[in-house]
Amino acid sequence: MTVTRRAAVLGSPIAHSLSPVLHRAAYDELGLTDWSYDRFEVDEAALPGFLGELGAEWAGLSLTMPLKRAVIPLLDEISDTAASVDAVNTVVLTEDGRRLGDNTDIPGMVAALREHGIEEVPSAAILGAGATASSALAALARICTGEVVAYVRSEARAAEMREWGERLDVDVRTADWADAAEALRAPLVIATTPAGTTDALATAVPERPTTLFDVLYDPWPTELAARWSMFGGAVVTGLDLLVHQAVLQVEQMTGRSPAPLEAMRHAGEKALAAR
Repeated sequence: MTVTRRAAVLGSPIAHSLSPVLHRAAYDELGLTDWSYDRFEVDEAALPGFLGELGAEWAGLSLTMPLKRAVIPLLDEISDTAASVDAVNTVVLTEDGRRLGDNTDIPGMVAALREHGIEEVPSAAILGAGATASSALAALARICTGEVVAYVRSEARAAEMREWGERLDVDVRTADWADAAEALRAPLVIATTPAGTTDALATAVPERPTTLFDVLYDPWPTELAARWSMFGGAVVTGLDLLVHQAVLQVEQMTGRSPAPLEAMRHAGEKALAAR
């Protein structure tokens, strides 16, 4: 059958992306046989040209690094959620040619936590201070009633996190990475650092850990997540986040709701097991 609607994920590097697996699983489950979802290696310099060549068959784009901020000047409108962290991971292309930007990472984080029974926490800790950490702060703005402590490696990063806190109306205190073991006693710990960064903290997991949200999914489990689970703590995974934010993308791009969460999760788990 002729493809009439297209979507894709853009970024650099992009070969590792699970987005095609998740979105194609959704299309299959929804019976959208005339939809396709691809991946394209696109960096900041190539992004304007790529967007400029998209035809009327295009419905939407998922964006990963390094495009989440670079795309903003190229859009007609962005949501308040995306504006709150200066990051767009979803572009919906309308029939009248408009480009609308949104951020599904933030509500995706909230949904992933809610799925694990986390509706509200009195305080939280964040490990790291990159782009994902700012999205974590925005998610915590919705569910955390008290202080958030961010553990970072430099004063420059600490200043950034405090600025994000002010912008998002979150009570943020920063602490040195050398004291990151203290974070593990928080009611909710969100690890936003690259693979291997938190491995050394695994031996510091308390005897009765609470909830760890580790945004990584490959390789999995991380040493920290494995130890956390072994001690009986709840673990929210990067795949949980990936699936929940993709569900929202599918709904926005296709106009079909609800997107098939479990079919998408199963496809993601199967793909990761095959790696």
